[in-house]
Amino acid sequence: MVETSSYMGWPMISAKKAGFNASGLDAAVRFAVDRESGMNRDIGAALEEGHFEEPWPIGKTIGPVKNRADPSGIILRSGNLVMKWGDVERVDMTFSISKSYLAICAGIAVADGLIPDVNAPVRDLVKDGGFSSAQNQEITWTQLLQLTSEWEGTLWDKPDWIDHNRVVNGNSAHGTQKGVPRQMQRPGTYWEYNDVRVNRLSLALMHVFRRPLPEVLKERIMDPIGASDTWEWHGYDNSWVEIDGRTIQSVSGGAHWGGGLWISALDHARIGQLMLNKGVWNGKRILSAAWIEACITPCPIAPGYGYLWWLNNQDNRIIPAASNSVFFALGVGSQLLYIDPDNELVIVVRWIEKDSVAGFFERVLASLSDI
Repeated sequence: MVETSSYMGWPMISAKKAGFNASGLDAAVRFAVDRESGMNRDIGAALEEGHFEEPWPIGKTIGPVKNRADPSGIILRSGNLVMKWGDVERVDMTFSISKSYLAICAGIAVADGLIPDVNAPVRDLVKDGGFSSAQNQEITWTQLLQLTSEWEGTLWDKPDWIDHNRVVNGNSAHGTQKGVPRQMQRPGTYWEYNDVRVNRLSLALMHVFRRPLPEVLKERIMDPIGASDTWEWHGYDNSWVEIDGRTIQSVSGGAHWGGGLWISALDHARIGQLMLNKGVWNGKRILSAAWIEACITPCPIAPGYGYLWWLNNQDNRIIPAASNSVFFALGVGSQLLYIDPDNELVIVVRWIEKDSVAGFFERVLASLSDI
């Protein structure tokens, strides 16, 4: 990497000045690049070929897709750009990292008083019929954010059972075959990584804001932190609803069936730095520190998960070399937005083979010469 004074608004410093062993950090980056994801670069083909192991045609793609790029990434320390590789300005699909952006939107709704109590039933505020059944009527915002809602129904032609028994990072509802309906449990008692329910949260948040979530995110977060105008957040072909006379699209919390947040590594890094800064940007409060703390508080029945953010604690040691304080957003590919408060690190790594994620971070952390 050729060192300059700044890049796209980020001050740049050498690896040595940032406290790294330069050759060790270079080796970590080479490790990531050499272990490119085996996921088909034609994302549409990857989904049609059954990447999420869903029955067809119920699992068909219903939103836009975009072919993926080469591996890329960014390493920040103490708000300084230490290393970058690949095309960090290219907008790529980000899959389930979108979920963590939904948590940010929820935090804005709480701060604005639009959601006075996250432990209150969603049906108190959302009157679209989605929370009227006996199974759904007591579901709270917290349960949706922690993936314990057990919401039952069909949304955008996708039934909740399409993600029953899904295994993610060793975390699973206790079933067997994915996509096979199981007996529903009482909300709050069962954790399941389920994109239909995340999309139900997205729609509920849009009803609370009475606006498209991308508008809210741009106005309240992305513009204040200096993000580019290149990111996009998509829903599905059939996820349009009318609110207050305006037809708007409910965005998806992933790219499971297409859509989701499309964004550059650079803009991901800005979000990571905002989270590391506990919601402050250039001395200005952008997001509530209390909300960020809530996002990284372990779910009682799935302590490796918070409010749509993954935790690296003793109950969910996905990155063995990292400390308990680390939290991250994770998307298929694999893609990670990694935040390490102990070491003041923000790392974005994209399109690395899943089995190599832990090894990459082990090498980065080992190259820190001051720990």
